[in-house]
Amino acid sequence: MCTLEKRGNIFFLTLTGADDHRLNPTLISSIRSSLSKVKSQSTRGSVLITVAEGKFFSNGLDIAWAKSSSGGSPSEAVNLLRHMINLFKGVVADLISLPMPTIAAVTGHAAAGGMLLAMSHDYVMMKRDRAVLYMSELDLGMTLPEFCIALVRSKASTPEVMRDVLLRGMRVKADDAVAKGLIDSAHDSAEKAVEAAVRMGDELAKRNWDGEVYGEIRKSLNPELINLLGLTSKELVKTRL
Repeated sequence: MCTLEKRGNIFFLTLTGADDHRLNPTLISSIRSSLSKVKSQSTRGSVLITVAEGKFFSNGLDIAWAKSSSGGSPSEAVNLLRHMINLFKGVVADLISLPMPTIAAVTGHAAAGGMLLAMSHDYVMMKRDRAVLYMSELDLGMTLPEFCIALVRSKASTPEVMRDVLLRGMRVKADDAVAKGLIDSAHDSAEKAVEAAVRMGDELAKRNWDGEVYGEIRKSLNPELINLLGLTSKELVKTRL
C-alpha cells in the first residue's frame, strides 16, 4: 500500500512496508488513488516526491500474484499479467500528465515496472549502496509493451544505453545511471537521496509555476509516449498579454 502526506507545497507519496512493493492490482489502485488526490488538491507551486520504505523501491509487477490467482492455469496467469500491465499503464499516464514537477527518491532496488515507475518522474535521485536499476524482462522471457519502450527511450541518453538496459539486462548502479542519463544524481544513503529530493522539491515549489501549463509542456516533450498512453495535449495561455 501507500500513504500520502502534504508538507507545505510538497506531496509525499510513500510506498509503505518492508516488502518489495510488487505492483499488483491493490498497490496500483492505491497509487492511482493517491495521485488522483494530489491532482485534485494541487495548487500553484505544488511538487510530488515519491519514496519507498525498505530495501526496494519496487520490484516490478507481482508475478507471484498472477500465478496464485490463476487457479493453476498458465494461460490465466498470462492474462492476469497482461491485466496488471494495463493497470500500470494508467499509473504512468497519471504521472506523465500530473500538473506539477515530480521527483522519485530511489532508496532501494528498482526492477522492471519499479524502474519504469521511477522513470515516470521528471527527476530521479538514487542511493549508491545496495540499489540498482534493472529491466528484468529479457531474463524472465517477456517482451515489453510499446509504452514501456517509449518511456525508457525518453530517458536514455543514447541508443547504447537503450541496448544495455533492454538487450543486456544490465543492473545499473547509481553513479553509472547518472553517466547514462537515466537518473539525475547519486547519493551515499537513502536518507541523503530523500534529502536531495526535498531540496529540489523546495526549489521547484518556489518557482510557483502553474501546474497545468507545466504538465502540458511535459507532455509535449514526449509525443510518442503521450500517443501510446492515449493522452492528448492542449494549448494553454495563462499569462497576461
